[in-house]
Amino acid sequence: MLNIQGRTLFDIILYSLEGKQGEESSSLLLECDGTVSDSIQKHLKVYKIRRKVIIEPCTDLSLWAVLPSGQLGESKTAVPQVSGSAQILVWEPDPRAAAMGWRLIVNKQVNPLEILPASQLGDVEEYHKHRYKIGLPEGVKDLPPGGALPLESNLVYMNGISFVKGCYIGQELTARTHHTGVIRKRLMPVRLTEPVTAPEGAAILTGGGKSAGKLRTSLGVQGLALIRLAQANEPLFVQTSDNTLLQLKASLPDWWPKYDKQ
Repeated sequence: MLNIQGRTLFDIILYSLEGKQGEESSSLLLECDGTVSDSIQKHLKVYKIRRKVIIEPCTDLSLWAVLPSGQLGESKTAVPQVSGSAQILVWEPDPRAAAMGWRLIVNKQVNPLEILPASQLGDVEEYHKHRYKIGLPEGVKDLPPGGALPLESNLVYMNGISFVKGCYIGQELTARTHHTGVIRKRLMPVRLTEPVTAPEGAAILTGGGKSAGKLRTSLGVQGLALIRLAQANEPLFVQTSDNTLLQLKASLPDWWPKYDKQ
């Protein structure tokens, strides 16, 4: 979802519930960052305009990310075998990148290991580290509302932008930038030489002191940064909260289209 300036408000994933557990064909399930659930509901209700649309949170459901067991970036990982299909509301490949595996949505009372007996239960930190390793942004920390541009954030690679759809809020700037083909910065995975505490938007500099971008988020030694493509291959340094410089290395994700990794 974009604002009128073409900047990202919320990143969401939509699922059709047609024919699932008695849902009507017009039912949709919207996945979002839980910290902005109330804001998204208010935003959607602005556009109801006298339509018979019910918008409500699904507090009885749980979302699970099922990450692939193969190497990062592999696109032909075998689909995990599931059991108890009657308990599954959504079981779909993650639409953003093959390396993100699959999304499973079930009732909160259901143990996911009963659905996926060959899997191991991880934690949220492991999930975020996986995302940062492959350079995939998610939620308001990685995509600050009103601050992130969708093309710089690689949403076009994540099935997040349509260039054939009719008018939508924020389309003009997004389409114009796409058709000019000039994107000077991109959100890229970075690896720091050691875990660091850096403020949001910490400056990233080249060895010569030129601005090369900004650190968006980090967890341990992995992170995401908005990097100027012209400086992406140079030795880079981030300015930490105590004003010291720590070296980091940016990389090109395997799941990006080949023509954009040259």
